[in-house]
Amino acid sequence: MPLFFVVGAVSQYIGAAVGVFLFETTDPAAVAWLRAAAAAVALLAWRRPWRTRWTRRSIAAAGGFGMVTVAMNVAFFEAIDRIPLGTAVAIEFIGPVAVAVLGSRRVRDLVAIVLAGVGVVLVAGAQLGVDPAGVGFALLAAALWAGYILVGKRVADAGSGLDSLAVGMAVAAVVLAAPLLSHQLVDDASVFSDPRVWALGAAVGVLSTAVPYGLDQVVLRRMGRARFALLLALLPATAAVVGAVALAQRPTIAEVAGIALVMAALVVSAERGDTVGRSKN
Repeated sequence: MPLFFVVGAVSQYIGAAVGVFLFETTDPAAVAWLRAAAAAVALLAWRRPWRTRWTRRSIAAAGGFGMVTVAMNVAFFEAIDRIPLGTAVAIEFIGPVAVAVLGSRRVRDLVAIVLAGVGVVLVAGAQLGVDPAGVGFALLAAALWAGYILVGKRVADAGSGLDSLAVGMAVAAVVLAAPLLSHQLVDDASVFSDPRVWALGAAVGVLSTAVPYGLDQVVLRRMGRARFALLLALLPATAAVVGAVALAQRPTIAEVAGIALVMAALVVSAERGDTVGRSKN
């Protein structure tokens, strides 16, 4: 089962790396929309959620879930357009760690948030010439990930997590099309006549959403949330390795130390893994 998780993690961040290649011609917000649209098509074809009875309230809840997810994707893509993939992922993880220890007074949970905070300082603040906008977008993605977990937990508790994600991504892709595509359409609309852009956008959606979350369902059914939360500690390192191999983003010693501290924070907070989930980035 851990192998399935690792395959999903590699797929997720290879998808993000493909997105970075698209940034050469396409605005990050437009790439985020392409990802949402492709993920919506893939998830709708897989889940066929129309077989379930939907009310206005459940559609609105799924739509809100999708909007938060896509907003998080936009912030994440804006971040990795400016700073290395591994750095952005490590910073982003402060969101779920904060949710995992929210309201807790246990020493181990306080240690977890301190470890995550120091790790973020190392991966972001210890670098010369780090792009502050990139760090800001990564922190925004962290905050949105925290919101995604809280909203997603309500949706999951209703027993329709993946169906709601499919509907939510479809709703968000329609509602957010104009604001996310407007800058690209004004700047250079010709990119949308290039089949390569659509193909790579589809790859980002499938690799970063459909594959990892399909595999996650298998892993969660077999091993439960506590052990799944421990596996989440692998994600920052996975992102750093994919960034180094696919994008030639070699981490510094400070970045490696910071990523290790974030991973340690995830392990420390893993006992409260029912509130932590893999982000849709």
